[in-house]
Amino acid sequence: MTTPTTPVVGQRLSYDGALCTVRYVGEVAGTASGGTWLGVEWDDPTRGKHDGVHKGVRYFSCRRGGGADKSAASFVRPTRPADTPRTFLEAVREKYADVRDATSKTGSATPSKVVMISGKVAEEVGFDKVRRQLAQIETLKVVILDGVCVLRVADKDKEAESIRDVCPSITDLDLSRNLFTEFATVVDICRELPNLRNLRINGNRFVDIALPKENGEGNVFGQVTELGIGETLMSWAEIGQLTANFPALTTMIAGTNQLTLLTPPLPSMSTLPSTLTTLNLEFNDFTALSDLASLSGLHALRNLHLKGCNISQLTSSPEAAPLPKFSSSLQYLDLSYNRVASWQFIDTLPDVLPGMTALRFSHNPIYNSPYMDVDTDVAAASAKSASATANSNTTVSTEESYMIAVGRLGALQALNFSNVTATDRSNAEMFYLSRIAKQLATVTEGSPEEASIIARHRRYAELCELYGEPTVVRHTEINPAFLEARLITVDFVFGGTKKVQVQVPKSFDMYAVKSMTARLFGESPQKLRLVWETGEWDPVGGEDDEGQDDDDEEDDEGEADAARQETGTGDEADTKPLADIASAPGRWIKREVELKDSPRQFGFCVDGMEATIRVEVR
Repeated sequence: MTTPTTPVVGQRLSYDGALCTVRYVGEVAGTASGGTWLGVEWDDPTRGKHDGVHKGVRYFSCRRGGGADKSAASFVRPTRPADTPRTFLEAVREKYADVRDATSKTGSATPSKVVMISGKVAEEVGFDKVRRQLAQIETLKVVILDGVCVLRVADKDKEAESIRDVCPSITDLDLSRNLFTEFATVVDICRELPNLRNLRINGNRFVDIALPKENGEGNVFGQVTELGIGETLMSWAEIGQLTANFPALTTMIAGTNQLTLLTPPLPSMSTLPSTLTTLNLEFNDFTALSDLASLSGLHALRNLHLKGCNISQLTSSPEAAPLPKFSSSLQYLDLSYNRVASWQFIDTLPDVLPGMTALRFSHNPIYNSPYMDVDTDVAAASAKSASATANSNTTVSTEESYMIAVGRLGALQALNFSNVTATDRSNAEMFYLSRIAKQLATVTEGSPEEASIIARHRRYAELCELYGEPTVVRHTEINPAFLEARLITVDFVFGGTKKVQVQVPKSFDMYAVKSMTARLFGESPQKLRLVWETGEWDPVGGEDDEGQDDDDEEDDEGEADAARQETGTGDEADTKPLADIASAPGRWIKREVELKDSPRQFGFCVDGMEATIRVEVR
């Protein structure tokens, strides 16, 4: 394949390392000097100035669509110098063999540039040996040619040797972000690499994914087990057509391809390999799990990565087909950084993924605000109680989310990269049960509202069998016009033994409450500290991956196996009372709130019509 003198539509170019695709060649009306222009779509949309429209006239359309990508296009002159395309062997030699050539001429490695740090010379130790090893390209196993303008296999007029002669040992090859337009060029390169196992062609823009007409004997990709085709903007049908040539594929990474629906069936000659165990579809444009229903036929699939895909529901619409049901082999699901805003989504996951034992779910709206989908009155009561100690603390919020998620998913063995031990599970399930009791306390016993709350918690009956029914404390409704509705019964405890019960008006500010307390115990108000004992317990620890934004990859065997080995069968769940578990250090802590001096009314500082306040001397 030769590079045309004048760029043509579809051709890949690179300007100062920035890749683009030619979408238009011709004149552009309204330009000062006229002449021929190249309309290009940048791979990095932030480099563009428009979307192919100039002064109201559309000259071309970009392959990317929507959002920031509307400005992915620019017009450039054909005379603008572009980066020089390379052959595969030129790129390999330039990156890995320069040191060998310099060494053979001078007898020693080319001296490195002197680096000064704070006036002192920084000496490189051992790097000459590394350079010499890399320079032995015939023994190289991992070759990374990401973004080096590779266009052709070889130049027969200048390169007498074949790829098989120069670097036959390659097992891991990265050809991402180069100038390929035909997949046949990649095939011709890989045909010379009999030991290839891992191929990455991310960020390329293939116009033609057909194999060469003369494909030779055997399957070029017969031993390749891992394929990276992210950000190629290929359709799902094209991905199926391409991967049909990889019969031994176990891992496929196809993120950032603007996929919205994995529409079955694929064309007759296009199918995903049945050997696939890990599929990464991060940062695509799905909205529901039903958009991936066609994956249910992959019976070897163990790990599915859907990070950042805008998923918010199980089905795209209420009228959609029944819920998809994936193979029981699927054990790990990554749903982090999506838009799930209801715990009902989590409750239904076991129906969709019956084999799921490991989940990543952080950075979803419901995980960041665990009570956002509860009825208004219940949510207000929970938020008021939680805010008393949390003060909008994200750590407390995600701690509770972790416990609720574990409590709702009985088969889960790992959440957000943390193994769920038997103790973790019993703690979480009792915490979740106490939160259900708190919701039940806001409605009348036996009412339709109570039945509605129980129906929203699928495991309520199961948890009641394990730990007993929770105590539901319902406060009797009081006519707000009565005096008792304006008073809070407070037990002031001083020194751990002296106890005085007083009815305090809700309208008292905290200054008045502090003064009244000082008179009760004969102390100066400035010396006293008031602490409200809520009677509740909060989980503590670090069971979340908050702040871990890296793209950790589970190995091919799945994260679930490690979790299962760590936790055992999980049948011996700890069923000790909450008070006993609370004594375990670092697991639970009493929820207490210091009532500080302020003009705030007492009724807004405590919850309910009764309170216990501990009085301490500073």
